[in-house]
Amino acid sequence: MDNLDNTCASLRRRIAETEAQLARLRGELQDAERAATTAKAKSTRWPMEDEEYTRYGRQMIVPQVGLPGQLKLRSAKVLIVGAGGLGCPAALYLAGAGVGTLGLVDGDEVDVSNLHRQVLHRTANVGKRKVDSAIEYLRELNPHPTYIAHPAHLTPQDAPSIFAAYDLILDCTDNPATRYLISDTAVLLNKPLVSASALRTEGQLMVLNNPPQPPGDPAGGPCYRCVFPRPPPAASILSCADGGIVGPVVGTMGVLQALEAIKVLTTPANPPALHIFSAYSSPLFRTIKLRSRRPNCAVCSAQPTVTLDTLQSGSTDYVFFCGSVSPEALLQPNERISPQDYQQSSSSSDPAIIIDVREKVQFDICSLNNSINIPISTILSSSSSSSSSTTNSDPTKKNENLPPWLPSEITTSETSPIYVICRQGNDSQIAVKKLKALGLDREGRRIVDVMGGLRAYRRVVDPGWPEY
Repeated sequence: MDNLDNTCASLRRRIAETEAQLARLRGELQDAERAATTAKAKSTRWPMEDEEYTRYGRQMIVPQVGLPGQLKLRSAKVLIVGAGGLGCPAALYLAGAGVGTLGLVDGDEVDVSNLHRQVLHRTANVGKRKVDSAIEYLRELNPHPTYIAHPAHLTPQDAPSIFAAYDLILDCTDNPATRYLISDTAVLLNKPLVSASALRTEGQLMVLNNPPQPPGDPAGGPCYRCVFPRPPPAASILSCADGGIVGPVVGTMGVLQALEAIKVLTTPANPPALHIFSAYSSPLFRTIKLRSRRPNCAVCSAQPTVTLDTLQSGSTDYVFFCGSVSPEALLQPNERISPQDYQQSSSSSDPAIIIDVREKVQFDICSLNNSINIPISTILSSSSSSSSSTTNSDPTKKNENLPPWLPSEITTSETSPIYVICRQGNDSQIAVKKLKALGLDREGRRIVDVMGGLRAYRRVVDPGWPEY
């Protein structure tokens, strides 16, 4: 088995190296073609083709761009890491603006759940590689740029060879480990970086390592580690799948990334700043000035601990640095129940209490019959003093000082089993521990969570259950 794993890993590395080599060859071909076009243009007096003047004319008459700026865009090579909610609008506008070479890095395939916000993908392309789906659309929009697909998830071993062929990097990813990897690689290869993020109704945008200077040069712009020296706790990280996202919010941040990329490629660097967008606030935007490079930064200081060698050797472990995002098993096996066993138990004559700890907005989308909604945020916000006073209270007063979020069904019945369910089987474990800490299992009452949550319930019990 180990030999097969090693063979697969070796083949993946060889494929990635071959794809990187193909990307370089495509870039060289484009340079040669551009040189040929330039030579031809010199003989025809104008530096661009007739169709390009018409296509980009509205952009070129803007004073901040002009013909010199358009020619800079035409010769620029931009890499977009992530062909999702941020990468799609960013790529769309950069291709439309006439950026000469656009590279796309993404190892995922198009899913139906992507389509409300990832505007380069279509229903007909569900199941297709995202980079291929995106480039198909971009070529229809503008055939002039060279489009290069990197159909794989970015790794520390491959990042330097991929980044080396580009002038500017856009971080359009959604997890901290990849963000640190992208920023570190950009600094080590002297590439400016436009970084953005979005979740629910809010977004953030920064231009990092601009101007790009070698590690140790204080004139260089700050990097991601300068702004966030330590990653957020792994348990606090929400993805769009868990926290949700409003499509135009992530679209706004992706369009702003394209705008900042055009500014980086055509104008002098602006002072570093963090732009914060909030769709339901007034004003919509706030800007915070960023400090210069941190003198003790792990990657851009005079004595960095992160180098190209540590990157490619694997000694810089980004997953370890950011912490595992895998759900923890907080309960013992006897405190959990499978979806099948839950279905059999809930359909028996023994009355049970079903608590759904998803937030109300999710509970309103779909819910199990007779289930009670107690959002996990409500449970976690209850004071610890309530639980301690309850567990240590006189047995004759055991229902006093219980938190107000407990429904009457729980306090009036001391024998009915309690099943706790959530979306994926993580929050339900926390809720079970909380209920037991309140002493609700004193009389031998069974309190368990449904393993895997409603996603597992849909998979093994009810395929008709809505998937959102």
